[in-house]
Amino acid sequence: MTVGIFSAEVVFAFIFTTILLNRYGNWKTQNVVVTLSVLIAWYFSLLIIFVLPIDISLAAYRKCVKDHLPQNITNSSQDTVTCKQPWSYVPQSTLPNMWRVVYWTSQLLTWFIMPVMQYYVKSGEFTLKDKLKNAIKSNTVYYSTLMTIVTVLIVYIALKPGVHLDWQKLKAIASSASNTWGLFLLILLLGIALVDIPRELWRSSQIEYTLRKVYFKLSKLNTEKIESEGALEDVIESIKNLSVSINPEDPLYDCFQIILKKVPEDYRDSLSNIRSNSRRSHTTVSIGVLTRLHKQLITAVHMYRRTDTQGSLTLEKAIFLEDVNFNMTSRDRSFKKTYCEPSKWNDYVDISKIEWYWWCCVHPALLRTLAVLTGILSVTVVWSEMTFFKKQPVLSIFALMVNAAKESNDYVMIQILSTIAIAYLAYCTYSTIFKIKLLNIYYLAPNHQTTESSLIFFGLLLSRLTSPMCLNFLGLIHMDSHVIKSRILETDYTQIMGHMDVITIISDGFNVYFPTLILIVCLATYFKIGSRILSMLGFPQFLEDDELVTDYIQEGRLLVVREKERRERKLRGNEMRRKYREQSRSTRSVENPEERLPPSRQENMKSYLLDNAEPVDRSYQSYATGSINESERQLPNVSTRPSTTWEPPRNIFSDL
Repeated sequence: MTVGIFSAEVVFAFIFTTILLNRYGNWKTQNVVVTLSVLIAWYFSLLIIFVLPIDISLAAYRKCVKDHLPQNITNSSQDTVTCKQPWSYVPQSTLPNMWRVVYWTSQLLTWFIMPVMQYYVKSGEFTLKDKLKNAIKSNTVYYSTLMTIVTVLIVYIALKPGVHLDWQKLKAIASSASNTWGLFLLILLLGIALVDIPRELWRSSQIEYTLRKVYFKLSKLNTEKIESEGALEDVIESIKNLSVSINPEDPLYDCFQIILKKVPEDYRDSLSNIRSNSRRSHTTVSIGVLTRLHKQLITAVHMYRRTDTQGSLTLEKAIFLEDVNFNMTSRDRSFKKTYCEPSKWNDYVDISKIEWYWWCCVHPALLRTLAVLTGILSVTVVWSEMTFFKKQPVLSIFALMVNAAKESNDYVMIQILSTIAIAYLAYCTYSTIFKIKLLNIYYLAPNHQTTESSLIFFGLLLSRLTSPMCLNFLGLIHMDSHVIKSRILETDYTQIMGHMDVITIISDGFNVYFPTLILIVCLATYFKIGSRILSMLGFPQFLEDDELVTDYIQEGRLLVVREKERRERKLRGNEMRRKYREQSRSTRSVENPEERLPPSRQENMKSYLLDNAEPVDRSYQSYATGSINESERQLPNVSTRPSTTWEPPRNIFSDL
């Protein structure tokens, strides 16, 4: 039973990681090695979040057993009642072994495999050997810088009197350096999310605010789409110029064919026409030119597809939000959509009524409730972050709650409190990461639109941030002996992963400026100082008091209006074509009434028409067939021409 709970969390973490990776990546088209590496990196990061509360409850149980050890000798039954095994109990060696696998696998992926893969997938080379060579060469600068920093730290520590370096101390130095980088990045991410999440949830309950924000995003995406189209056209133009200079006998022709296969289908016809109609040039083509062009094409095609897909999804969202805004004042409490297909459930229940109550009543109230709850959690986290260094009296709210559960040996409550707290910390950290858009290169775009290099980049961030975040949480609940400076029975996680130590250079006074920094970031986020600075630097941000943002919102609204007009014209055209087809069928049936008769009646009708037919006007027949003589051609008889003339149907092209 208890092992089953641990196994269920391990399986659930894997399923959740798979769903998350499928939302952003595309396992059908991306490299298998990239998929596996990113899956492992993301999975191990989330696995720590799910399993750490079990480790905390087991540490509390071991402490209880140790405290009652003398009493166990005299009264074992009382110990059974006092120190009952947690509901999530696992064998003692399970968690240490799992943490070792997670730690060393994450270190191998983070520092050696994934950095090389990141440059491998971005490379424009054409062979595996050349891609690996370029990736290793590109990482030389990165590893050289890293080794320089590590060497300086080792020399600094080695010169201190009374310090003797060995493997354990070198490992501690590396862990401290990693924690220092991770903690400062964690301060930035937490400070932004702790304020932004409750505020955005509350504002999202206001449909007009949400609609304006979507208009703004739609306008930005439209601008990015235009830029991506221009960049792609420039690359296609370079390919056109290059196609004239290369022929099937060229040794680099196979490489050029690889480039052509990645050209979007809309542009392949133009390339084929140019290659067939142009004369061959004698200009030499180098592998360096093809490699650079290949890399540019990969980036341009992805940018074009991503902006096109994201723009379409945002446009649909804007149209839906306009429907929600319109239905807010509906008196019949029936949700009406601008464009929708009838649901198959309408035969059993009125779906429009349910949708109206959900989107107009329940959903806004739920967002406001979540905003209040996350606001309380954010205040609790900020207060605990600012006071967790204080040992006596205990001021950290998380430490007070966990200590109270420990005193009553309520392991279920310990695990529930730990799960809620660490899950909210992880959500704040990861949600900020998922919103990062670094130079329009590293960007997690949903609907399978994230590049392989972006997946690897954010896999690196998750792997390097999860460990400092968990160590920070253990410090918040006073289960890290290096934080509260006292001997306690720690978790298996800290015994394998280390403690929340920072490098010696900045360790003095860390408990003073660490809380100060997180408070400064929270205040800066509340007053939107970072957004205003980015807006001044030319990166548009959603600031409602900015005139430029107003223009973006107006442009987004016009884009929605144009899309609705286009769809209405299309619907009118389809309706007119449908009516014309019905009218044509009815006209043909009137002109040929025998087609609607049974076969016996049709034969009788044909016999009747043949018997009562008038003589054929041979002069008109000869005129039409060209067998008329010269005299008749000069003086045609007007009466021999048809009495009626054919006229084309009207209103065929009214939709154009």
